[in-house]
Amino acid sequence: MAKLTGSFVDDREQRDRDLGFGGKATEARVRLLNRDGSFNVERRGISFFRSLNLYHTLLTMSWMKFNAIIILLYLIVNLFFAFLYVLIGVEHLAGIDARTWMAKFSDAFFFSTQTFTTVGYGRINPVGFSANAISAVESLTGLLAFALATGMLYGRFSRPVAKILFSKVGVIAPYQNITGFMFRTANQRINQLIEVQAEVNLAMLENVDGKMIRRFYELELERQKVNFFHLSWTIVHPITEASPLFGVTEEGLRASDAEFFVLLKAFDDTFSQTVHSRTSYKHDEVKFNSSFTKIIYIAESGKAAVDLSRIHDVEPIPKM
Repeated sequence: MAKLTGSFVDDREQRDRDLGFGGKATEARVRLLNRDGSFNVERRGISFFRSLNLYHTLLTMSWMKFNAIIILLYLIVNLFFAFLYVLIGVEHLAGIDARTWMAKFSDAFFFSTQTFTTVGYGRINPVGFSANAISAVESLTGLLAFALATGMLYGRFSRPVAKILFSKVGVIAPYQNITGFMFRTANQRINQLIEVQAEVNLAMLENVDGKMIRRFYELELERQKVNFFHLSWTIVHPITEASPLFGVTEEGLRASDAEFFVLLKAFDDTFSQTVHSRTSYKHDEVKFNSSFTKIIYIAESGKAAVDLSRIHDVEPIPKM
């Protein structure tokens, strides 16, 4: 691997290494990839509704937001139909004997929930064309709504998502008589991930003809692939003379606004599909003269064990 520095880097080779961020967008000192794997990019010049993909949004949002939206829509729809029943007159709903407007609306609301879910307890029933027409439309709305909600639930449960845990920091520590950039990763779930592949790229600002340009380098790894991922995996980039990190210091990383991009690909044995996970480390998330503490040990049962609660722990290297 030839050493890549400054203006000696071939422009075509650099374009091939560009991770898709482009040249102009990467001149500023900003984080390009967030720790959770999302891109730190704002999309402008297009309306919200044109860019909105409702299925994708509902499929990828958190469970808390998804459940909140389902409950909110359920309440809004039933409040709407309850208002319609009150508007045409609750005398068209046999079984309602409430006196106050609030009590009438409450009975109409709970009749709406029974119609929407097709439960139909029978105490209240529509009388006349208008009430029956509204309840018929609501029944159809309920059937369609629950079919869509069921499909979304199935999609969320069946979508393969890698739950990879990355250490909060990377370290530059001694490695086989040299030094290496390394970080730790582990599978948070009990499912089996096989043929796990890692790719690490480095972005650094460099002075080219008096202009600061962000260069991208693919880092050669000690081991780019592991067949099994039962314990933790410390991914190491040996800092040899051919490495863009050769001779780098903490101040040098900060001055170049260095950012390490990590992409993991694995085959999920449960879903029989390939899954991905990504993150990044900025220069201030890389510790010098530190090493990771040991988290793999032999348990009392005689089995190998890994303590994932300590995956982020580092300790200073004793000075010789």
